Amino acid sequence: MIQLTERAFGRMPDGRDVVEYTLDNGRGMRLSAVNLGGIVTALHVPGRDGRSANVVLDLPTLADYVERNPHFGVIAGRYANRIAGGRFELDGKAHQVTVNNGPNSLHGGQKGFGARWWRIEPVQDGDGNVALDLRYTSASGEEGYPGEMQATVRYTLSAVANDWRIDYHAVCDQPTVVNLSHHDYFNLGGGGSVLDHRLTLAASRFAPVDSTLIPTGLADVAGTPFDFRKPTAIGARIRQSHPQLLTAKGYDHNWVLDRKDVDADGLALAARVEHDASGRTMEVHTTEPGVQFYSGNFLEGNLIGSAGMAWRQSDGLCLETQHFPDSPNQPGFPPTILRPGEIFRSTTLHRFGLC
Repeated sequence: MIQLTERAFGRMPDGRDVVEYTLDNGRGMRLSAVNLGGIVTALHVPGRDGRSANVVLDLPTLADYVERNPHFGVIAGRYANRIAGGRFELDGKAHQVTVNNGPNSLHGGQKGFGARWWRIEPVQDGDGNVALDLRYTSASGEEGYPGEMQATVRYTLSAVANDWRIDYHAVCDQPTVVNLSHHDYFNLGGGGSVLDHRLTLAASRFAPVDSTLIPTGLADVAGTPFDFRKPTAIGARIRQSHPQLLTAKGYDHNWVLDRKDVDADGLALAARVEHDASGRTMEVHTTEPGVQFYSGNFLEGNLIGSAGMAWRQSDGLCLETQHFPDSPNQPGFPPTILRPGEIFRSTTLHRFGLC
């Protein structure tokens, strides 16, 4: 059975207490999360030697997460990824949301879901195991988004395998747009560079971007450094002079998932990561149509983790399952509109194993 513990993690500037909850599946896997942004502060999984290591980048204190977090471990929303100019039209009405990433809006604006206080409630899942429900109500007009949105995110560990499942649920009282994701920086070695990690992406197309990282359409991966259909070291082609790698300073693009072999829950393989030295592997399965692979291009060594390591470029990789960036402005992309009476649902499963 899943074991639950909790400890005080600090106090928000407005005086609200933050608690860190830890789920332990008894198989060497432990997940810790806090109220602020639903941040996953640690995710320990075992390696080939049987020892568990934290495979997500972290920060040592609540103050660090409040003041300087580059989205480590957060729930990203109300709209994960970018919206061009922070503008979109919905039912003939123009909306302007907060611009916080050059000329664009990123991950919900200046204070998106990853910077909000979530109520955490331990619950029992259908198998009698303890999971964590995180709840947040986003007011109409918050960061410029129309309509009140009630969001619930559930973190579940499996008691029989080293699986971490995330279930998203949201409703609204006015038409709005929604794109929820999770923004963990993974490093299966527990430290060092991820350039030696082998990555497979179940995707035949990706979205090239302009100079501000807004998609300009879709393109085939064949014959480009963006072809990860077979396991490939992240560092193998990252320094090639491909214009898209130069624009993003590495990988920071959305891949269109092929979505083959969909299971009964609507999950299909998105990505697989392998790390030979530790023996750890991670598969990502999702109901979403896309995944944003980000190679940690903008980590500058000015953030120190809880173990005293400075996080530098390519020390972590993100695999953000999602609808596509700027979908509200690109009719050819899968829609992200949520209307009253509808329910937004999405699931992503991280499955850890050994190679």
